[in-house]
Amino acid sequence: MSGSRIGRVGVLAGGPSSEREISLRSGKAVHDALLKRGVDVFFMDVRDNIYDIIKSEKMDVAFLALHGKFGEDGTVQRILDSAGIKYTGSGSEASRLALDKIASKEIFVKNNIPTPGYVIVEKNSFRIADLASLKMPVVVKPQLEGSSIGLSVVKDGSGLERAIEEAFKYGPNVLVEKYISGRELTVGILNDMPLPVIEIVPKEKVYDFKAKYSDPDTQYLVPAPVNEGAKALAQTLGLLSHKVLGCRSFSRTDMIMDEFGNMFVLEVNTIPGMTERSLLPKAAAAAGVNFGELCVKLIEDAIK
Repeated sequence: MSGSRIGRVGVLAGGPSSEREISLRSGKAVHDALLKRGVDVFFMDVRDNIYDIIKSEKMDVAFLALHGKFGEDGTVQRILDSAGIKYTGSGSEASRLALDKIASKEIFVKNNIPTPGYVIVEKNSFRIADLASLKMPVVVKPQLEGSSIGLSVVKDGSGLERAIEEAFKYGPNVLVEKYISGRELTVGILNDMPLPVIEIVPKEKVYDFKAKYSDPDTQYLVPAPVNEGAKALAQTLGLLSHKVLGCRSFSRTDMIMDEFGNMFVLEVNTIPGMTERSLLPKAAAAAGVNFGELCVKLIEDAIK
């Protein structure tokens, strides 16, 4: 599909979430790649002016590079649906479920997708004494954040209350999850099919915000140096997680493989990072799809 047949594309980035700066990076990379391919494209830094954008800019397709709340929680998707504008990625309900770590966990369990054990902590009724029986180490996560924002790995009980209070800064509910020691794998989905598996090797053993976006020592091994059985299992779980949440077109599923080869799904990202450093583009490149081609494919999916 040529750039002219795609129509006018608006790359929506920024947004009001805590992932704003990451989103702007993704949006700029997508905008520049589409411009090079002759697409009629404009870049829009979205704050709370989405309705103004829709009214003032003629847009045939919206390329969503909005990470976190507003972009990945179904809000912008509902707005675009009501305006009759096509957009990249999953619909509003799948977006909402995937960003919500508690809702997605419940769906994984219901569909027999292996995921680490967890407890839910509510701010209004939280008492540290209630968590005394938790076996350490654990991972503490806000319910509605991506990019490892607010995430802490707690190795002993002395740090638990502080980690939970930090996560409460991002919302009233927190997930306390069993820590699985193992290898971090991620599976991208493109055109509803799994891409090559990537292994993430952070220097400090925790793939947190710093490891993702600024640590030059974080390694990304593509394809992952695991056996064929592990690759097949990871791809199967990645695609299954994508489907049970109702995702469409593309996503990225993060998981851990323990020392015995058991796989545990952590979460699904419906708008994964879209820079040259990002994982979905790396997996697509390993499958022979360069960054510019990937951006165009996602728009073509939206049009279909």
